[in-house]
Amino acid sequence: MSLIPSFCGGQRTNIFDPFSLDMWDPFDGVFTSAFANVPASARETSAFANTRIDWKETPEAHILKADLPGLKKEEVRVEVEEGRILQISGEKSKEQEDKNDKWHCIERSTGKFLRRFRLPENAKSDQVKASMENEVLTVTVPKEEEKKSEAKNIEISG
Repeated sequence: MSLIPSFCGGQRTNIFDPFSLDMWDPFDGVFTSAFANVPASARETSAFANTRIDWKETPEAHILKADLPGLKKEEVRVEVEEGRILQISGEKSKEQEDKNDKWHCIERSTGKFLRRFRLPENAKSDQVKASMENEVLTVTVPKEEEKKSEAKNIEISG
């Protein structure tokens, strides 16, 4: 018994699956008709454009992490523009289609993504490092050491 509904369409007839009962759905076709005039390329890009990125700050660095399923490191670019703008971009291409293929469901996102972040003034933007492991991109931006102000004792006269 599935706990996850199928969004691929088709006839839902498994009476043992509460998400697959043949029932009237007032929203059936609403989303497909709403996007009928939107080009397929725009739908694909918008689906992949919402790449989520986590940004945390440690005492030593700013660390950004992005889940990029299905992407290889060659398909991802990390750049620093104008000294303080960190740009992460990439593209996930569609699979090659054979004329004999018959697709039943397409849910995986394809297209381009671009995210830009203004780095804080304490970031060493010339020392940015990026690595990718298990489809997770990690960008490390070292921080300048905080200049600790030294207290100067002043003698009190009198």
